[in-house]
Amino acid sequence: MSLFEGAFLGLIQGLAEFLPVSSSGHLNLLQALFGVEVEHQLLFNILLHVATLAAVGIMFWKDWVDMILHPIKNRTLLLLFIASMPALVAKILFDKPLDYAETHNTFLGVCFLLTGAMLLLTQRFARRPAPGKETVGVKEALAMGCLQAVGMLPGISRSGSTIFGGVAAGLNREKAAKFSFMMSAPAIVAGMLSESMDALEAGISFGNDLPAILLGMLVAFVSGYLAIRYFMKLISRVSLNGFAFYVIALGVLVIILQLAGVMTDAPAAQALAAFLA
Repeated sequence: MSLFEGAFLGLIQGLAEFLPVSSSGHLNLLQALFGVEVEHQLLFNILLHVATLAAVGIMFWKDWVDMILHPIKNRTLLLLFIASMPALVAKILFDKPLDYAETHNTFLGVCFLLTGAMLLLTQRFARRPAPGKETVGVKEALAMGCLQAVGMLPGISRSGSTIFGGVAAGLNREKAAKFSFMMSAPAIVAGMLSESMDALEAGISFGNDLPAILLGMLVAFVSGYLAIRYFMKLISRVSLNGFAFYVIALGVLVIILQLAGVMTDAPAAQALAAFLA
């Protein structure tokens, strides 16, 4: 993997992690189409997520400090724990299938379409006459947590699905978006620990990819921070339909490429050669 490829994938990760378009889906798509190869691909994706986790920590540092210093008065820490349970259960029950799905593209197009459908529904729910709730409760945390478990599949946006869950449960879009971004922290930490242990058992060997990985993490951090600030300012003022139509078009394109044999789980060059043969 070259420095340019590492930086480009980091940029995609940083932007797409906090925009409702699925960062993991974009990473898988670009790695498949351009034949980017890196040992321990899943761990590389996790490291890019760790860089965006740093952006979440800086963006909401006052909230993190308050919830840690006042865990009883501030219920956010408890609610984040509750919201993390569905994804944890899904990971325990479906560990191997999820690992396979995260590094293969069989359902990528369909998952992009599901993300688009959820964003359209989110926009529809947000137009309800009654204003959305400003406070996250157990019901809203569980709803968003269940959708976060669904968002573990590449092509299904974690932020898009959890915002959908929050708005469907009665939250306004701004509160759902903020809690969604904070929910990413425990999910990323858990994923990092799990994949790091697997990689250690297999023997980590990034080799010549290490400089590109470090550059990718730096770019992911900067672009992720900017994406959070941008989206939090615009979430209450812009329609999510534009994001929805984008991922729907992307899903259709992926399905067409898969049916044509251009995009497979094989490296892009091999897939294209097989298609042209």
